[in-house]
Amino acid sequence: MSRSRRIRRSLVAALAIPLVAIPLATPALAVAAVGATRTYAAESGPGYGYGYGYDGAYGGGLVAPYRQSLGTPTVDSEPATEAESTGVVLINTAVGYGSGQGAGTGLTLTGDGIVVTNHHVVEGATSITVTDPSTGETYAATVLGYDDVHDVAVLQLEDASGLSTVATDRDAATQGEEVTAVGNAEGQGSLSAADGTVTDPSTAITVNNEDGTASDLSALIQTDADVVSGDSGGALLDEDGEVIGMNVAATSGSAEISGYAIPIDTVLDIAAQILAGEESGDVEIGGSAAALGVQVDTTRSTLVVGVVEDGAAEAAGIAEGSTITSVDGTAVASIDDITAVLGGHEPGDEISVSWADAAGEAHTATVTLGEGPVA
Repeated sequence: MSRSRRIRRSLVAALAIPLVAIPLATPALAVAAVGATRTYAAESGPGYGYGYGYDGAYGGGLVAPYRQSLGTPTVDSEPATEAESTGVVLINTAVGYGSGQGAGTGLTLTGDGIVVTNHHVVEGATSITVTDPSTGETYAATVLGYDDVHDVAVLQLEDASGLSTVATDRDAATQGEEVTAVGNAEGQGSLSAADGTVTDPSTAITVNNEDGTASDLSALIQTDADVVSGDSGGALLDEDGEVIGMNVAATSGSAEISGYAIPIDTVLDIAAQILAGEESGDVEIGGSAAALGVQVDTTRSTLVVGVVEDGAAEAAGIAEGSTITSVDGTAVASIDDITAVLGGHEPGDEISVSWADAAGEAHTATVTLGEGPVA
């Protein structure tokens, strides 16, 4: 496990990932802004809102894209070995139907494509692809369920078979134990490994979310491994190469990086509950919200300023310039009204929608709701 850390590069951002963190802990440490624009719509305000059906996110206007903060730390890592990479996969997401991208990491649990990652890696995604770096094969993925309190999500890869899986060790981490963090560092599209030691086998942090709220994560493994943006959902390996934790956050704004991981025992228990279809206060089964497929100008009532290609609205004949007047028999006057109605439905439900076109002519049609972003 002691490896010379040959790659030492400076980080343009000492964050680690999107939700910004604890005393200094960076948020859900994994989705790196790949390329430009990962936008989050988590609060109301001037701008455009999409007709998705879950509370809060994507119900109001777009907020500024996540940006890593400037810092001066350096990162010690090197390409992961074949053994360290076994069962660890690369996750890429599209948000806003392709207007933004994100990247993270996942752990393969079964040969037929059950993968676990952080919820924040896939939250808000309108499409998810997973690549097995050992073969180069890429698979479309769907979310089977998630626990946003503990930041765990379970994915199913489509048409997957014969995948390599991670070896896990449910034993509790110990102080001073040597570890290696493996992940898609900075969304570079390949796996990197960073060595370190366990500095606290059970700690709690508070992460600051992009919408201005804060989330508490407890019973995490703290290490001094250089965990960075893109590593979320990746593996924390022990000296035997077994996964003892799943990377979730890291400190930001200081020269020294502390990484945090969810114990794999917790991850596997949540995954088992999701795979059994057992919903609870924390666990939600299914991933995507119901979507009407319109973009609404939140400053001008329910005026449609964009329509998602092949979405429910387009199929019904709703076009840019239309004004939606009712959804499922309920009068609507804002994007919040639309979101509230859609929140009571699932993708595939049929509902009635009424609107006035740009010329003022009234229409009503029955639409089949599509899949929106991951809740």
